[in-house]
Formats: sequence, structure tokens, C-alpha cells
Amino acid sequence: MNSGIDLQGTFIKSLTDLGLPPDAAKAIWMPLPMILMLIGATVGVLVATWLERKISAAAQQRIGPEYMGPFGLLVPVADGLKLVFKEDIVPAKSDPWLFTLGPIIVVIPVFLSFLIVPFGQNIVITNVGMGVFLWIALSSIQPIGLLMAGYASNNKYSLLGGLRAAAQSISYEIPLALSVLAIAMMSNSLSTVDIVNQQSGYGILGWNIWRQPAGFLIFWIAALAECERLPFDLPEAEEELVAGYQTEYAGMKFGLFYLGSYVNLILSSLLVAILYLGGWDFPIPISAIANWLGVSELNPVLQVVTASLGIIMTVLKAYLLVFVAILLRWTVPRVRIDQLLDLGWKFLLPVGLVNLLLTAALKLAFPVAFGG
Repeated sequence: MNSGIDLQGTFIKSLTDLGLPPDAAKAIWMPLPMILMLIGATVGVLVATWLERKISAAAQQRIGPEYMGPFGLLVPVADGLKLVFKEDIVPAKSDPWLFTLGPIIVVIPVFLSFLIVPFGQNIVITNVGMGVFLWIALSSIQPIGLLMAGYASNNKYSLLGGLRAAAQSISYEIPLALSVLAIAMMSNSLSTVDIVNQQSGYGILGWNIWRQPAGFLIFWIAALAECERLPFDLPEAEEELVAGYQTEYAGMKFGLFYLGSYVNLILSSLLVAILYLGGWDFPIPISAIANWLGVSELNPVLQVVTASLGIIMTVLKAYLLVFVAILLRWTVPRVRIDQLLDLGWKFLLPVGLVNLLLTAALKLAFPVAFGG
């Protein structure tokens, strides 16, 4: 298998060739992927908010943003600047410490989760053996921040919004974890890199979506609920709760909630692409194309092409799912809170359990196809 270019190894080797000790070279490398991750996630949010406006406008037969930059591309930048320079107001009877900590606790775990997202065999910040469950563990911290924000605001509507957010997140984390367990069972690993490698070799036919169609639907529905996307945006249903847990927030603290929501949507789309759509894998195996062209897999040019294609394919698959999520916003009506909880506990949870048991049975019966 062509592993693609090893950025970390190449960078460290270049510095050691210049006379730096290996430990110093590694220390210089360590902050670079994290900075790139922060920049990439922020740019991803700007693109997602622009797409939200454009796709929403197309669904409603409107033009959308046009005049702020070419095709309205500077609208997200204007939104960010507006929130940065807006006055930060803390309600007089609120708990100032919890009020400030709420949005921080919501945003930080989402950014940390990008550490486990691979864009290629060696293009990943850290290949953690329990990568997928590290993401689930980090995502379970977010409801604490939402509940904290609602409670600290000293506003009954904010508190109700925070309680709804916590109930919703807990309800959908369990089916989501069950769908991930089925993937881990087939891949014999919880590492995101191993899960993609398990799908490679057969191109599009090897992707997990064909072996786990029910798991894919459960994961995607649960991910939309975790991101509070329509039809699951009950914690901030405007006509019911003013604006939910962020009612009393202004300025950049208010902006952090929306930043966290959009970053979480992009992260969830990336993880769906990695778990079910082959991650960086091209629909036609690169090794097969190389053999047809008579090019060695160790060819440096092929390695650069493979790494570039891996990044493009991962991002393309993720943004296709972002497109679907935005289109769903203008297609499906909002559900009631009882319907939302019933869907999680009475439908997705049993289906997730049956899917897990069925995956175990198929793994024993057809070990070649299901990773025995």
C-alpha cells in the first residue's frame, strides 16, 4: 500500500540533516500541526457559513450574498469582525465565572477532537489507538458547557435551553457510540488511521457504507442531533425559548457558541467520511492506477500526488455531507422535544443494538468481508 508522503518524517529528517538534534527537531515540529489545525478549522467554519447562506438562498430561490467580496465571500469575515468588536455584556445577577467558562468549555473539546482526524496515512496530528472514542469522550464535555451557560445566565429561558441541550446530547451519544462500536468491531481497531486502511484496497467497493448502511444512518442522525442542526435544533428554538442557552450572551462569547456548532458540524462530517466513506481513499485504488501507468509506488511524485489526493478526497467527502446537512435545514420541519427523545431512546438505540449484534454475527459468518 502506498502510504503517501510522510510530512513529519521528512520535516524532522531535514532539520537533523542541518545539524539539529532529533529531540529539538521534534520539538519544533510539534506546534506546527496544531497551528495548522486551528487555521484549517477556522477557515472551514468561514466556508461553512458562506455555504449555509448560498445553499439556503438557492433552496428559497433567492440570490444570497453577492456584494461583500466576489460571490459574497467576505460575509463570514464581516460577521467575525462584528462579533469581535461588539460589547461584551455580563448580566448583573449572573454568575460571571460560569457565564464566561460556558462558551469556552463548548469550543475547546471540539477543536481538540481535530487531533485524531487523518487526511492521509501520515497526515494526522496524532494517531491515537482509541481515537474514535477519544472524540466521543471529548464531545460529551460539550453539554456541561451548554448547561453551565444556561444556569449561569440566571434566566429561565436560558436554563430550559441548557437542559434541552444536555438531554438531547445524552440521548444521542449512546446510539452514536453503538454505531462506532460496529465499525471498530469490523476494523479490529479504534484508530481512525486503521479504520481507513481497513476500507482501502478495493476502492469505492471497500467503503464501510455498503457493510454498515444502518450504522451510517444512525451515526449521521445522531451527529446532526449532537450539532443541534435542524430538525434537531430544539435547544435554541427561537419561537419557543427566545434563543435558548445563549439568550443573555453578546459579542464574542455569543460567537463562540456558533463557532463551536459549525466546527462540530465539519468535524462530524469528517468523521463520517473517515468511518464510512473511505476517508482519504480514492474511489479507484491509487495502486491500481499506478500499475496501469507502470509507475512504482515508491515514486516521490506519486507519493506527493497520493497525499494531495488524500486531503482533497477527505475534504470533498466532508463538505458533501455539510451540503446535505444544510439542505436538510430547508427540507425537514423541526421536531418536538418528545419526538426528539423518542427517536433517540425508542428507535435509534434498539436499531443500534440490533446492528451491533448483526455485525458480530456477520463477522463470525463471513470473516473475509467483515474483518474477522
